[in-house]
Amino acid sequence: MVQRKQADFPLVAAIDLGSNSFHMVLAKVDHGEIRILERLGEKVQLAAGLNDQGELSEEAMQRGIDCLRRFAQLTNGLPDGAVRIVGTNALREARNRAQFMRQVRQIIGHRVDVVSGREEARLIYLGVSHTQADDAGKRLVVDIGGGSTEFIVGERFESILRESLQMGCVSFTRRYFPDGKVTPGRYAQAYTAARLELMQIEQAIQRLGWQEAVGASGTIRTIRQCVQSGGRTQDELTPEGLGWLKRKLFKAGQVDKLDIPGLKPDRKPILPAGLAILEAIVDALGVQVMSHSDGALREGVLYDLLGRHQHEDVRERTLSALMERCHVDLEQAARVESKALSLFGKAAANWNLDDDKHANMLCWAARVHEVGLDIAHSQYHKHGAYLIEHADLAGFSRQEQQALALLVWGHRRNLPSAERLSEMGDEAITLLRLCMLLRLAILYHHIRGNQDMPELQVQAGDDFLEIHFPEGWLDANPLTQADFAQEAQFWAKANYTLTVR
Repeated sequence: MVQRKQADFPLVAAIDLGSNSFHMVLAKVDHGEIRILERLGEKVQLAAGLNDQGELSEEAMQRGIDCLRRFAQLTNGLPDGAVRIVGTNALREARNRAQFMRQVRQIIGHRVDVVSGREEARLIYLGVSHTQADDAGKRLVVDIGGGSTEFIVGERFESILRESLQMGCVSFTRRYFPDGKVTPGRYAQAYTAARLELMQIEQAIQRLGWQEAVGASGTIRTIRQCVQSGGRTQDELTPEGLGWLKRKLFKAGQVDKLDIPGLKPDRKPILPAGLAILEAIVDALGVQVMSHSDGALREGVLYDLLGRHQHEDVRERTLSALMERCHVDLEQAARVESKALSLFGKAAANWNLDDDKHANMLCWAARVHEVGLDIAHSQYHKHGAYLIEHADLAGFSRQEQQALALLVWGHRRNLPSAERLSEMGDEAITLLRLCMLLRLAILYHHIRGNQDMPELQVQAGDDFLEIHFPEGWLDANPLTQADFAQEAQFWAKANYTLTVR
């Protein structure tokens, strides 16, 4: 896999496009450590702009764009690889997210990675573990977001269990407190809905156990501050403190009538929903004391970014584990990867494959192109693509999984159709060309083993590729000759010419 050195990026930035707030951190990398230089955060409430059809409103998207224009001043000039933008539940749910993400890329100059709920949980734990004392024992981490709530049980810097539930302070506010009115009945509905969601995971968490519970979100920080202002706790949250705040909410009856020192006006509307969710969590999991961590998703993204540049990319571990589970022929995968990279080096300049991520994607696809064989030989490329697209692959964004799945699906038989490629947006032509290189590498090693294979001469153009074998070699190896002749027919359907001599 291609890696850039950490020294290439003296400054790194992470932007978290949360369902409630957008956050950004800018940091300096110094001797392998991250030093935060700037923190920015704005309440955007992207999730509040989702309609019943799952589409973001123009107003919600504009709020996000206006916020990111301000963030962009700090990212201007930072190279590819130094900035990572992650989208969470609201963008996972939004059917028209591509429209918003295109605008974000135009403003910031870097793509948005929409991460799965479990990947979000992994990154949250990474941020918490790097900003908390490195104590022995298991830690339960909870992050209540605008559209989802993440739960992680981990030890030191490794997460053991990662879960994401569809309950958040913005979505619950819309459902149970739309006009700001707070009654015991409405609160009970929100609490019960959260308890029902928690039934999916509470036994698994209880079986693992933990020694420390940590809250990692702005919602939990706000609740802690409210309870502190009432003199009910010095630092940590307890069931008694939550009960006191609930009674105060009922007494006020309306969120705009809440009079709690330090409670920001933009936090008032979502406080009842956040409190109902947190109380349900505390009751379901038997939490007696919960501390708070300032480290969360954006810090986790930074440490993940730093790990990638220091050859500790979690994606490498993820694919290795998948290959082991699916009993992949490691020697064949290595042969295909080596040849794919060799072809890549010869075609990259003329095919505009000039980004490290292109070589990385080709390497990954070469390693896992046969994972579907563990299910069945028939249609195994389709089985493999399904596994890649729908598995929880730690470290990968949804777009990366979709791109990798496309390459796995297209590594044999017909090339991906124009319709299928169009779903990949601006990466369509790049992925088609990567798929072609992968297919050639697989054909080159169709006869498995370590037999001597000749060096190839390669020439690429906009819509063609020429391969030259040593004189007489193809005549002496008719199976390879037939493979490449058939491949030329597949390429012709995609309006590319493959010439093999």
